[in-house]
Amino acid sequence: MGGLGHSFPERIIIMAKTRIHVNQHVIRANAKSGDRDPVFTVKCRGKNTYANTVEIEGRCRLVYSPDKPLSCGAKVWIEVLDEDNIVLG
Repeated sequence: MGGLGHSFPERIIIMAKTRIHVNQHVIRANAKSGDRDPVFTVKCRGKNTYANTVEIEGRCRLVYSPDKPLSCGAKVWIEVLDEDNIVLG
């Protein structure tokens, strides 16, 4: 309820989740070939960015969901809740 008897809608903030995957198949391929292709995929708003280093400055959580994997098949990933706090290298 507002100060003069007015009711205001509840403020809702919706942020896109950023998910970070570790690509096991790339790790295996790098070990076999000697390449150093990026092993992390950072997924945000339909865009994939690949890196070998990901620094997270903010809230995040590690998720293990074997019964409900992501559409790509991932069962383990990191969800970054503060999306502006990711540094790729």
